[in-house]
Amino acid sequence: MDAPLANQQPLSHLNIFAAKGVQMRTFHLTWLTFFFCFFGWFGIAPLMPLVREQLHLDKGQVGNIVIASVSATILARLIMGKLCDTLGPRLAYTLLLVVGAFPVMLIGLSNSYESFLLFRLAIGIIGASFVITQFHTSMMFAPNVVGTANAVAGGWGNLGGGIANMAMPLVAAAFVSLGYIDEANSWRLAMVVPGVVLLVMAWLYYKYTTDTPRGNYADIQRTATAEKPKGTFLLALRDYRTWVLALAYGACFGIEITIDNVAAVYFVDHFGATLVLAGMLAGIFGFMNIFARGLGGWVSDRMGRTYGLKGKWLLLSGLLILEGFGIVLFAVAPSLPLAIAAMLLFALFLKMANGCTYSIVPFVNKKAMGSVSGVVGAGGNLGAMLVGFLFKSSAISYSTAFLYIGLGVAAVGGLVLLVRLVRKEIGEVAPESLTLARA
Repeated sequence: MDAPLANQQPLSHLNIFAAKGVQMRTFHLTWLTFFFCFFGWFGIAPLMPLVREQLHLDKGQVGNIVIASVSATILARLIMGKLCDTLGPRLAYTLLLVVGAFPVMLIGLSNSYESFLLFRLAIGIIGASFVITQFHTSMMFAPNVVGTANAVAGGWGNLGGGIANMAMPLVAAAFVSLGYIDEANSWRLAMVVPGVVLLVMAWLYYKYTTDTPRGNYADIQRTATAEKPKGTFLLALRDYRTWVLALAYGACFGIEITIDNVAAVYFVDHFGATLVLAGMLAGIFGFMNIFARGLGGWVSDRMGRTYGLKGKWLLLSGLLILEGFGIVLFAVAPSLPLAIAAMLLFALFLKMANGCTYSIVPFVNKKAMGSVSGVVGAGGNLGAMLVGFLFKSSAISYSTAFLYIGLGVAAVGGLVLLVRLVRKEIGEVAPESLTLARA
C-alpha cells in the first residue's frame, strides 16, 4: 500500500526497478506514455518512401511534410507548459492523448499531398507530450536527482521514435502478409495501431497518476504560498536563461526529430538501402535514447553537485560542440559503414545534450517551471522546423544540409558558452542546495 498522499514527498533517489509508490508509478507511466506518443508522432516517417511513391510527392513536398510534422508542436508545447502550471499534468496529458490519437489513426484516409500535409501537421501536437513528461517527473523528484529522472524519462520516451522506425515497416508488412491490404496501401492500416494505443494510454494515465506526490491539484488544500502561479508565461520569457536553453534545445532535440523524420529516406536515396534496412538504421539512432539521454542527465547532476549550475552549463556547451563535429563527419561520410559510425558518435552527444538541457530547466524559475519547460521544448521544435527548410530545397542535397546543420550546432554550443561567460550568475550554488516549489 502507498503511504497517504498527504505525507508523500518528492523522491531524493531514482531506482528504475522500483514501481511502488505514487512517485515511481507516475514515473513509469509517464515515460511509457511519452514512448507511445513518440511512436505515433514518427510512425509514418519510415513509411514515407511508400507514401511518396503513391501520392507522387516531390522533394519540396516531402520537405514541407517534414516541416509540418514539427510545426504544430511549437504552439502545442507552449500551451501544454501553461496547462501544467494551472490544470495539472494528469489532465493535460489525458486531453492531449485523446485529441492526438485521432489524426494518427486517420492519416491513412489521405489521398492527396494537401490532405496528408494537414494530417501530418495535426499529428505534431502529440509532440507536446514531452513538456508534460518533464514537468511531471520534476514534480516527483527532489533537486539532487531531478536531472537524472528527467533525462531517463525523456530518453526512454524518445526511444519511441527509434522503435517506430524499426517496427512500423514490419507492422505494415504484417498486414500485407495477412492479406488485409496491398503493399502500396499498407501504411494506411499500419497507422491505426499507434492511434489505438494512445487512447489506451489516455485511460491509464488518467486513472493511475496524480499531479503531485501529495495528490491532484483539485484535491490539495493550497495555501497562500502554494497557490497556482499567475503570469507564469511572462515569468519564463523574462529570464534570459529560458531563451538560451531554448536555443540549445533547438540544436540538440530539434536535430534529433529531424533525423527521425529524414534518416530512412536519406539511407534509401543516398546509399541505396532497402526500406526495412533504412528503418533499422534510423531506429538505431533513436534506440540510443535507452541510455544516452539518461547518461547526459546523470553526468549533469554530478557536475552540478561538484561545480553548481556553472558546471551544468559548461557541460551543455561542450556536448553541443561535439555533436556538431559528429554531424559534419556524418555529412561527408563516403560509405554506409562510415555514415553509421558517425551517426552513432553524434547521436551520443546529441542525446546527452538533451538530458543536460532539461537537468537545468527546473532551476531556472521555480514559480514557472511548466512555462519554462514549454518554451524550451518549443525551442526544440522551432529548431527542427527551421532546419527542415534545408531538406525541401531542390538546390541543396541531404548531405549538404547535414553539413550546414553540423556547423550550426557547433556554433550554438560556442554561443551558449559565450553567453554564460558574459552573463555570469551571482551567487549560483550547487543544485542540490536549491529548493523547487512543489504544488
